Amino acid sequence: MRLREFIGIKMSYPSLIELGFRPFFQQQLSLDELNNRTIGRVIEQHRSHIVIMNEQGVLNLTQTPNSERVCVCVGDWVLFDESLRLVRPFERQSLFQRKAAGTKVDSQLIAANIDSVFIVSSLNDDFNLNRIERYLAIAKEAEVEPIVVLTKVDQCADADEKRQQVQALDPLLLVHALNALDSEHVKELSGYCKLGKTLALLGSSGVGKSTLVNGLLGQQAMETGTIREDDSKGRHTTTYRAIKWLPLGGLLMDTPGMRELQLTDCKDGLKETFSEIEALALLCRFNDCSHDQEPNCAVQAAIECGSLDPRRLNNYQKLMRELAFNSSTLAEKRAKDKAFGKMVNTTHK
Repeated sequence: MRLREFIGIKMSYPSLIELGFRPFFQQQLSLDELNNRTIGRVIEQHRSHIVIMNEQGVLNLTQTPNSERVCVCVGDWVLFDESLRLVRPFERQSLFQRKAAGTKVDSQLIAANIDSVFIVSSLNDDFNLNRIERYLAIAKEAEVEPIVVLTKVDQCADADEKRQQVQALDPLLLVHALNALDSEHVKELSGYCKLGKTLALLGSSGVGKSTLVNGLLGQQAMETGTIREDDSKGRHTTTYRAIKWLPLGGLLMDTPGMRELQLTDCKDGLKETFSEIEALALLCRFNDCSHDQEPNCAVQAAIECGSLDPRRLNNYQKLMRELAFNSSTLAEKRAKDKAFGKMVNTTHK
């Protein structure tokens, strides 16, 4: 990686503090590690290696057989030795994860140590409230500030109506509708780009994430693509997760578009995202009310009087079922892995 690719117009490497190092991470260091190990932040993740940055520059780290069992992702802080071998990662302040795509029973790490996340959704035919709620649940589970960015406002005749639909999900939610190709529009987001803070972009392919990254960087740093005419869905232009330095300060992480965003370990995030349904459920006659045809159901009463959108209840129930299924399959896998590990240890002894 060339220096300019990471820092844009900046001509020196950022300090650890500028990269987001703070007391939370410093307190995890022993005196021996402070004297004999080097600190860096993962700015790129590839199948064969990870790329880190610190005050000295950009380095490729080798993962030893022992370190291969340690899961790291973009945004992690790590310790490495003089041979550029990964020693250990730091405990994370926040973590985005999802169920691995496809039939694989596992969790996939998306990004670590994020302060705020831009949930990017286009205002064309790909606009989907259900998908936005998924991203909100993940952000809230990670205790990261979510900001919804609605792109391609210039291609939408009812942009204000759709923006209001998103705002209705949460009156306190930060929502921006803009044209990512317009520098004046992109300036709306400059207040989030603060020194030492890390932003992430999450969204499906074709919603304009790469265009937004270019706008925030003030240069054509990311390749952009077109969308399919028949369904407004995009093609992948970002193929790996990477952190970039923003001219206004702070760091920006772009991620490949994700069409499949299966939830796992996200119960608190879902409850917070659908807090009004959770509050209504406490008023139901039965503690185990399914909010279907039970008598004295406060949730159904809210739908009948128009204070609760049926779509929102349907998506809440769907996500809860999905979460329960994914959590149970992951728990079964972890139990099997633990039992297998015990058997291997017993055999070796």
